[in-house]
Amino acid sequence: MRKTSLDTVHELARRDPRVVFVGSDLGVGTLDAMKREMPERFFMEGVAEQNIIGVAAGLAMEGFIPYVNTIATFLTRRCYEQVAVDLCLHKLPVRLLASGGGMVYAPLGPTHLAVEDMAIMRALPNMTVAAASDAPEMKRLMLQSLDWPGPMYIRFGKGGDAVISNDQEGYAIGKALLKRAPGEVLLIATGIATTQALKAAEALEQEGISCGVLHMHTVKPLDVEALATLLPRVKLAVTVEEHTLMGGLGSAVLEAVADGGIAAPAIKRLGIPDAFVKDYGSQEHLLASFGLDAAGIAQAVRSGLEGRR
Repeated sequence: MRKTSLDTVHELARRDPRVVFVGSDLGVGTLDAMKREMPERFFMEGVAEQNIIGVAAGLAMEGFIPYVNTIATFLTRRCYEQVAVDLCLHKLPVRLLASGGGMVYAPLGPTHLAVEDMAIMRALPNMTVAAASDAPEMKRLMLQSLDWPGPMYIRFGKGGDAVISNDQEGYAIGKALLKRAPGEVLLIATGIATTQALKAAEALEQEGISCGVLHMHTVKPLDVEALATLLPRVKLAVTVEEHTLMGGLGSAVLEAVADGGIAAPAIKRLGIPDAFVKDYGSQEHLLASFGLDAAGIAQAVRSGLEGRR
């Protein structure tokens, strides 16, 4: 997904002279083609994440559309005040491309795990928060980002993720995608968690449990209309996210239900508990340890349905 997002920045820059790229201490070779073709619109600022937000804000105030890329934890925790005051307060069209959302950097431990990023970005006025499921969807998101009003936080994984999207299903920022029609259960997921939700739904289907899957690629603004349409039809809804349970997708869904008076079934949230992740290893290992892999999601559905069938 990262390569797709950056390649699309170059593509957009060819189409629109307002597009510029701003990076922070990225690897040698990052967007070399764009750097050679249009060096005046390529900036690599070193280990200075707070500074690159200020640079991007200044460029946006001069009429440019900056695409900023670095590791998700540094782009959120380290730059939070700058994102809030420099970007959101002025509603500037800066796109924050966050590499390694969730537990991608599992071998590096809690300093590199972006597991509260969507919560803190979602809390900022004027900020849009999106998490694509795969590289082709990332391309569709990036193309639509060009003229989207205000700042955007775009979260993505490590690359090489399974492709679960297709052009025929369409894509629009702020509009959820129904990947499987609901039966007894509706799984609501975002980012690559949607891949695990689909696998869980397929496994449960073999047991006679019909699960729908709603892909919330945009966490803010949330597609409340989709929730209002689908939630009253099911016995159980389960939110799935590679993110802390505090303030992420599950919280957004519960807020929408409460504030919108939606007739909802029981809702179970799957995510990371309110604690720092202490384990090290692979992303897959950590997902399984928190019950966020397909097996863990399927088991949560089984337990959630007890007494409801």
